[in-house]
Amino acid sequence: MKITYFGHSVILVEQGQDSIIIDPFINGNPHTNVKVENIKVNYIYVTHGHGDHLGDTVELAKRNDATVIAPVELATWISWQGVKVVPMHIGGEKEFSFGKLKLVEAIHGSSIVDEENKQIINVGPPSGVLLKIAGKTIYHAGDTALYRGMKTLGEFEKIDLAYLPIGNHFTMGIDDAVIASEWINAQKVIPMHYNTFPPIQVDPNEFIAKLPMNNGFIHEPNTTISLL
Repeated sequence: MKITYFGHSVILVEQGQDSIIIDPFINGNPHTNVKVENIKVNYIYVTHGHGDHLGDTVELAKRNDATVIAPVELATWISWQGVKVVPMHIGGEKEFSFGKLKLVEAIHGSSIVDEENKQIINVGPPSGVLLKIAGKTIYHAGDTALYRGMKTLGEFEKIDLAYLPIGNHFTMGIDDAVIASEWINAQKVIPMHYNTFPPIQVDPNEFIAKLPMNNGFIHEPNTTISLL
């Protein structure tokens, strides 16, 4: 299994003939120079409706005839843009060709901002996601604060690799992310959602250094790792 990180909260997971991208914020993402037209996927997962996560979902789905998976309210809005969707909700798990996908809680917001009409469209709750592929489990926390449910997650799921936001201001910061790492008990932890915008400037090395289990590393943008 190959995992490519494009900075911010964007990860691409490839296994066999399948590929799924999470939160495809490509255009406007200063951490990557990849082009939407060069990304080949058959699934897209969107954790919540904010522009730096919904990103280029609609264009990417149309270019690839890909299926978008998202919480039901957000999936409904995306379907109105002429895209195939699989609506799900928190706690739900479903089998896909790549493996299983389960929606988990996140503490944040989820809305689409219509600047032209000065309207904010609420598109349901935010989410995190578990990808269970080829005997491995990847946890993408989405945008979230620290919450007690992460402890439960660690007790009932065997997480091999976790991507946690550390940027503070809009999500949990480094110290809370360290606690989250302990609670979820993942084999490996990677920081995300930092240094994209001025309010979320932090040093990811500080996060890695504070992890008591010495189980973290920085996944540099535009690089690929293997999960065996």
